Amino acid sequence: MPAPRHASRLAAARGRCGFTLIELLVAITILAIVAVLGWRGLDSITRARVALAADLEQTRGLQLAFAQMQRDCAQIVDLDTIPGRLPIMVEPGSIVLVRQVFAENQPTRIQLIAYRLRNGVLSRRESQATRDLNALDALWMSVTSESGGAPSVALQSNVASMTVRTWLNDGAGWRVPGVDVVSGASSNTAATLAVPTGIEVVVQLRDRPGALTKIFLLGPV
Repeated sequence: MPAPRHASRLAAARGRCGFTLIELLVAITILAIVAVLGWRGLDSITRARVALAADLEQTRGLQLAFAQMQRDCAQIVDLDTIPGRLPIMVEPGSIVLVRQVFAENQPTRIQLIAYRLRNGVLSRRESQATRDLNALDALWMSVTSESGGAPSVALQSNVASMTVRTWLNDGAGWRVPGVDVVSGASSNTAATLAVPTGIEVVVQLRDRPGALTKIFLLGPV
């Protein structure tokens, strides 16, 4: 009866068959390479998501800042409301304007708003609303001085620069305050020409190519 013995030997031989040490090492090496490649891909995706989230947060912050600027510029007062005074003053890294404040069941009042860039942070200050024109000088100091009483609200950080140009309807176009001057105007029209009808704000963020530009009309459209 040799057949059963031969079958049992074949079964025993099949039971002893398996992976050799070299095959196991090759399989482990392949799995390690796949794991490293997968980890690098996951790490790059995570880094890209973090960078994208930071960019979106910066863009959102600037959009909110520009929206607030647009609202303030739309509510700027005219010369008849504050005779003998300018409704807006633009300097390098600074915008100060006088706007109207509307509240329900209350008379219209005026308020000073100041945007300033200091140490990479774009902030906004607003004074108390008043109807007393004689109080404008004190309110001006409260929003422009470092020790002023008006609270400061940070709108955007990591700002490298803020450039502002003004538009005057005299045919000369855009001007950089403190650089371009109004020429060829008589003393009677100089005050009128000095009041811009629009401003252009260019904000450059640190470690980011390009700049964000926004144009605001002064007064209601």
